[in-house]
This record gives sequence, structure tokens and C-alpha cells, in this order.
Amino acid sequence: MNADHPTRATEAFFGRRRGKTLRGRQADAMHRLLPGLLIDLERPAPTGLATLFPHRPETIVLEIGFGGGEHLLTHARRRPENGFIGVEPFVNSMAKLVTALDAEPAGNLRLYDDDATQLLDWLPAASIDQIDLLYPDPWPKPKHFKRRFVNARNLDRFARVLKSGGVFRFASDIDSYVNWTLQHIDRHPNFAWTARRAADWREPYPHWPGTRYEAKALREGRTPAYLSFVRS
Repeated sequence: MNADHPTRATEAFFGRRRGKTLRGRQADAMHRLLPGLLIDLERPAPTGLATLFPHRPETIVLEIGFGGGEHLLTHARRRPENGFIGVEPFVNSMAKLVTALDAEPAGNLRLYDDDATQLLDWLPAASIDQIDLLYPDPWPKPKHFKRRFVNARNLDRFARVLKSGGVFRFASDIDSYVNWTLQHIDRHPNFAWTARRAADWREPYPHWPGTRYEAKALREGRTPAYLSFVRS
């Protein structure tokens, strides 16, 4: 594997790949639908990323680590004219989303089920309008900080694939990760924090559906932050 991509055993940005064995509707939906939704990195990246979608969208949004898919599905269905790419390596989370698509299809959605850095390196330059990284694993122990997805190398990846004026959105309830992200953004030449007042990071993004991770944070008394950064 390319040295730029962390190995699963030592430095991968995600934890375990599987939970309980899939059965019934989820297993069936994964078998029937997932192959047709997955982006194949063995094929050359298209010059125009819109060709991944039947309706050739002008705006394409990438969500990394979509968890249960609540946020991704809400926006894919709210904005059918846009294209959405969701990345999630955890099989059970992917199965939850695919099962939801089996009940109510969304033709503007494509998926990737492995390391997001591989997809980022495959994508054409200046092909994405927005990247969402919402409640990522905080890897709270200092010895695991290298596994946090926000780092200088990945911000370089974001800067390469985002269009000028594109937006990177980061949400977390872990103060140390919020501060970590702001420090990395401050050091990066291609990103600027858009906040002008406290409400800009305290209030959820427009049309925010909430996520199960956010609900857990609020139950446990943690205050989320919603950060937005523009790519120059």
C-alpha cells in the first residue's frame, strides 16, 4: 500500500470494520444494491466527476464517515439536483444506509466503503463543492492523535479536490478535537474559518437533521461545535 495511506493495523483513521453479522433485509439489500452504488477506484477517475451520476449534477458533496446515514440521506433527498458521495468503512453502518435506500431509492448518491484517503487521492482536482466530516472518531488518547482524520496531509487532500470557494464542514462534541482542528486550519494556507460570531459555531448547519452521535453527546452533557472553513 502507498505510504500516504495508513495501514489498517497501525494508523488507520477508522476503528473496527464490522459489528454483528448482517441478516435478513440488510444482508439482502447489501447483496443487491451496494455493488451498483460503489465507486470503483480500479477504474480511472473521470475527467468530469458528474458522470458518476445519471443526472450530471453541477454540485457534488462528499461526506466522510456518515455513520447511520441520517445526515447524508436527508440532504440527498432534499437536494435531488446535487450529487452526494458517502464514505463509510463500517459495514453495519453501510448496511443501514443501503437498507434505507432499498425502501426509498436516491439516484443522486454514490458510496465508498474503505479508507477515505484512497478516494480523495483518486478524485479529480477541484471536483468537489463541499466536504462534511461530522462527529469523526476523536481518538482521544495522545498516542492515537495521529489517527485523527484532520491533519496537515488530509487538509492538503481536501484543498486539492475542493473547488475554489468550496467548503469543509467539521462538527464535533470533543473540545480537544475542535481545538485541534482550528489549530490545523490556522496553519494551512488554503483554508479560512468563516465564523464571525459565536452563533456561527454553536448553531447547527442549515437543515440539520441531527445524528445519533449528536444526540448521545447532548444526553451526556457535551456541547457540539459546528465549524465551516472556506477553501481559497
